Amino acid sequence: MEQTDLRAPALAAAVRPATPQQRAARAARNGGEPTLEFAERVPYDAYVHASTLHGLQQPLSDDPGEMSFLMVSQIMELYFGLTCHELREAQRCLRADRVWEALAPLRRAAMHLEGLNAAWKGLRWMTPADFNRFRNLLGEGSGFQSAMYRHLEFLLGLRDVTLIRPFRRQAEVHAELRDTLAAPSVWDDVVALLARRGFDVPGEVLERDVAEEHRPDPAVEAAWVAVYGDDGPDNHLRLLGEALAEVAEQFGDWRWNHVKAVQRAMGAKVGSGGSAGLAWLQRSMARVVFPELWSARTAM
Repeated sequence: MEQTDLRAPALAAAVRPATPQQRAARAARNGGEPTLEFAERVPYDAYVHASTLHGLQQPLSDDPGEMSFLMVSQIMELYFGLTCHELREAQRCLRADRVWEALAPLRRAAMHLEGLNAAWKGLRWMTPADFNRFRNLLGEGSGFQSAMYRHLEFLLGLRDVTLIRPFRRQAEVHAELRDTLAAPSVWDDVVALLARRGFDVPGEVLERDVAEEHRPDPAVEAAWVAVYGDDGPDNHLRLLGEALAEVAEQFGDWRWNHVKAVQRAMGAKVGSGGSAGLAWLQRSMARVVFPELWSARTAM
């Protein structure tokens, strides 16, 4: 899901590179004070697009609490996209057998998921009475319909083709989700890497339809037992396992925090998007990310 930023020329015009020497000269001219005059748009806004971001909140009610709900949802969307970006970078490294280089984006992904989890704290004030003041105005709108969250789940190996159906009338979004579903997940790439490193991974595991969810395999579990059996400093596969475990833990925490937030704000009511709400979320938590990485710990 690579995208070209058509605003790049305009961005380059407003945000000009500066060398350390130029920065030092500017500070000398300013007497150590920040620059207050610019020929064009403020460079920070040209780069971050802060004015655009702060114009994207369009509450449906006059209730002051709705702004928290809306903005936290938007913050989570940004974190979903950022985590997907890191996971795709890790995949590029893994496919090129650059295990050491894959560690950095995986660790960043775990940190972004930690930030994502912290975002839930901004909604801990919400009781059913608070949510009910604007909930009806959301209609069928539900976090279940987040396309970027689906990308994240698919990248982590949680795959269900039925979950892209809501996007059929959004051709570009639907096509991007299909592409992610048709490509290997992070775990698929990890298992393929293990096979290339000489571990005995069955052909049916390596050649399966990646659009379907991976089923745990004893051979993959045995490979991880062997990986963790080598505690030498040069065992990059062991470091990879720990980086993946941190990603999986943080993602699991997000799912659990989601359950708690729903329980706090609406109890066991049916979901806005047509699901059973709390019960549906609780069932979904049974699906494990990177399953053999966890089951192998019993055999270590």
